[in-house]
Amino acid sequence: MKKKVLALITALTLVVGVTAGCGKKEEKVIKVGASPTPHAEILEVIKDNLEEDGYTLEVVEYNDYVLPNTAVEDGELYANFFQHTPYLNDFNAENGTHLVAVASVHFEPFAIYGGKTKSLSDLKEGATVAVPNDTTNEARALLLLEAQGLIKLKDGVGLTATVLDIEENNLKLEIKEVEAAQVARSIDDVDIIAVNGNYALEAGLSADDALAYEAADSLAAETYKNVLVVKEGNENSDETKALIKAINSDEVRDYINNTYNGQVVPVF
Repeated sequence: MKKKVLALITALTLVVGVTAGCGKKEEKVIKVGASPTPHAEILEVIKDNLEEDGYTLEVVEYNDYVLPNTAVEDGELYANFFQHTPYLNDFNAENGTHLVAVASVHFEPFAIYGGKTKSLSDLKEGATVAVPNDTTNEARALLLLEAQGLIKLKDGVGLTATVLDIEENNLKLEIKEVEAAQVARSIDDVDIIAVNGNYALEAGLSADDALAYEAADSLAAETYKNVLVVKEGNENSDETKALIKAINSDEVRDYINNTYNGQVVPVF
């Protein structure tokens, strides 16, 4: 009799255990690659909201503009958040990748900061200027220099401008093309730099120290919105929908406005 009772208790325990396990909500991990500032910081804000939807957000930080894209293409990451659409389009064209933007989040105004020379009016002939060496960001830097009257570009080059398109350079500025992540780090070696907003933040450059900013109504402001990116085919997945809802929330908008002093501007 005791054996029968023990067997019955054991069976009931197994049933209860299986039932409890089936009732537990499965938690899925979403790995997103991001530049440390401000992208990874913004992603930290949405972790709790994603957890409520059954997802654990794992943020993987990168300090370059190549690996986070190849990692999404290869499936090592589900998504990334570090780039604007023109850069994404160029990357796909040059590398044969299949990445798509699914949400616009913010705009990072390009800015000029003083290195050896502390004001634009003090620039001397032959002064050195560090700019990013990738196509889209170099164009932004050159357009910003042109807006300050430092150079003149050929008519119509717009967002495809390179140093070869400089038509007038009265100060004979020496344009040094540097990998985007290294521009801010070169500030002590050149007279001025024209740099991406995220790298300015990472380097501790204050908005108050900027010598010039891209205008809020500039072509760049409309064009260079930073986007959340996934691999083609994942645009309408539950994971993507959860990411979009979380990153385009009022909470994120308020965080950006209250944290970055105009160096990062929400666009949703």
